[in-house]
Amino acid sequence: MAVDFATFLNVAPHIIAGRLPILIRGRHGVGKSEVVYMIAKNMGLPVVERRASQMTEGDLLGLPDTADTSINGRKATTWNAPDWLVTACEQPVMLFLDEVDRATVEVRQGLFELTDSRKLNGWHLHPETLIVAAVNGGEHGAQYQVGEMDPAELDRWTVFDVEPSDEDWLKWATDRTDGILWDFINQNRMHLEHRGDFEPNKVYPSRRSWKRFNDTAVSTGVFGEEGDRDLLFNLATAFVGFEAAVALRDFVEKYEWQVTIADILDNGEIEKTEQWGINDHAAMIEKFEASNVFAESLTEQQVTNLANYFVTLPSEVAMKLWTVLGDTDNIDNVVALHKAESSNGRRVSDHLVEILGGNTSDDS
Repeated sequence: MAVDFATFLNVAPHIIAGRLPILIRGRHGVGKSEVVYMIAKNMGLPVVERRASQMTEGDLLGLPDTADTSINGRKATTWNAPDWLVTACEQPVMLFLDEVDRATVEVRQGLFELTDSRKLNGWHLHPETLIVAAVNGGEHGAQYQVGEMDPAELDRWTVFDVEPSDEDWLKWATDRTDGILWDFINQNRMHLEHRGDFEPNKVYPSRRSWKRFNDTAVSTGVFGEEGDRDLLFNLATAFVGFEAAVALRDFVEKYEWQVTIADILDNGEIEKTEQWGINDHAAMIEKFEASNVFAESLTEQQVTNLANYFVTLPSEVAMKLWTVLGDTDNIDNVVALHKAESSNGRRVSDHLVEILGGNTSDDS
């Protein structure tokens, strides 16, 4: 059964505590490497990364020393360990072995000893060194040119099949991508990544390719008001494929009608939402949730602006916004909004009572 990254990050520390090797399996471009670096950063460990697919036996075991060595008067061969192994043995690190299922059989067999007994060719890993690997195999293996990992090989790993949710990426991308691209993915999640079978030689979107496109697009300024829309389309086509590029171009051309969090919360431009339907409001609430804007205390003006918006919302969307507000640890915002009145004198508390089926008359 596949798990999302939130579940993986909740379970992984228990595996790490036992210094057991972890194998992450999943489709390309979903963020497997990113989550490894995130865990290492949280633990204060440097990452020593090696692509197993590019390793030879010499890269794994080291090379013989050319100096004459004798043991009890007999000539003997000694080995110079590779630099990554020396580092992983002499200090605590996150040893990240990527593309293990693309490695040669000889290299993978050499990893048996490393994962099984935490030593290799006489070198013992530092007691605090962790081993994590990533592969494209598992249930998606048939779509990739990878070698199958037999039961004895898998038995040396703690295996996680990951299938990150859309929310995983949106949360991660909040402060890592341009707001226009974030809004596009949030409202067009079918374009975040390709979830079906792959046609040979066709470019498809992935979480990784969107981030690469974003960084290039931001550096060229194509998201700006004066941005070159043809360049944006051509760049997107190269990174995420034709279908996603067409959808993004159409979205950007209409983006001047998009409403931002700042429009509502800071500027109080509620009139921009007057023609909205319930789906538009729901998308706005998702922006609030993903941005985590309610973690910080709102100003008095922001509370008033939010109240002006809140009292216009359909009941189910209003309750979703109230839930998002309450899910933060900042209870002050909940109390402030509950006490607030909109600019036309309508109380938020009255609107909540109406939503819950109550009566706001003075006789109640």
